[in-house]
Amino acid sequence: MRPTGGSVATFVAGVTPVKRRRDAETLTALLQEISGREPELWGTIVGFGGCHYRYPTGTEGDMPLLAFAPRKTASTIYLESTTAHADDLARLGPHSTGVGCLYIKDLEEVDLDVLRDILTASLRWAEDGGSEQAVITVTG
Repeated sequence: MRPTGGSVATFVAGVTPVKRRRDAETLTALLQEISGREPELWGTIVGFGGCHYRYPTGTEGDMPLLAFAPRKTASTIYLESTTAHADDLARLGPHSTGVGCLYIKDLEEVDLDVLRDILTASLRWAEDGGSEQAVITVTG
């Protein structure tokens, strides 16, 4: 995956429904503040910074350091793992999870301070090089 260009502002302005657009605007500001990086489009994902990952199996690729995607049913926030944040997720508010995805239907219903802690820890994990399961090299 690579940045695809395009205007993040134009992309976010076109997000529907309105609640998801509002959440995308909030997430863009929050992830930019946490990462200190400008948002870039990676297809339909809004990413901040970049890194190269490599698994012991030989699988490797590129991805944003922090990212989210405004989908119709929920905002998808990409994390290195949801199990690594179990305690914080228990305090977050209404959400669901996948292996490395956090799904939030309404950002106004969650604790943004807890979300900030989760995102900060996820960024720190990547900037510190990942783990034995995934070696991360920051590229942007």
